[in-house]
Amino acid sequence: MLAVIVYESMYGNTGQVAKAIADGIRTTKPDADVRCLPVAEAETGVVGDADLLVVGGPTHMRGMSTGLSRTLAAKAGAPEESPGLRAWFRSLPDDGAGVRAAAFDTRVETKHAGAAADGIAARLTRHHYDLTSDPVGFLVDEVNGPLRDGELDRAKSWGAALA
Repeated sequence: MLAVIVYESMYGNTGQVAKAIADGIRTTKPDADVRCLPVAEAETGVVGDADLLVVGGPTHMRGMSTGLSRTLAAKAGAPEESPGLRAWFRSLPDDGAGVRAAAFDTRVETKHAGAAADGIAARLTRHHYDLTSDPVGFLVDEVNGPLRDGELDRAKSWGAALA
């Protein structure tokens, strides 16, 4: 089994969650080839060979990050990462049929925070991937983190369940 986890991370929180998901998959499937890649390194060839594709990103302005939200994050001290998931999805072929997929995000827990995972799941579906889980959000205490206590354990458990 080849599991590919693609993530966008501004402050490192989403990257930590992605690595915990990878650890969970490895726990359940020790013989699996698990690749955890920042979006800038996620070439379509690797993704095209996946049996399981997991995609995640931070929630910005109630949804997936945009060029504007990445610029604002960079001005607030986050290292700039390009391209974002939106651009990556535009380059992804529409041939995900038969490949299992899942979406996650990181977000603050406020009334109107939104969820990037919903937009990620919708894009996976448009590219014909088979969602095996409802989109999942992992909580950060503040916009730039840290992750809330217990979230990495929850991410590892979720990864194990996906495998």
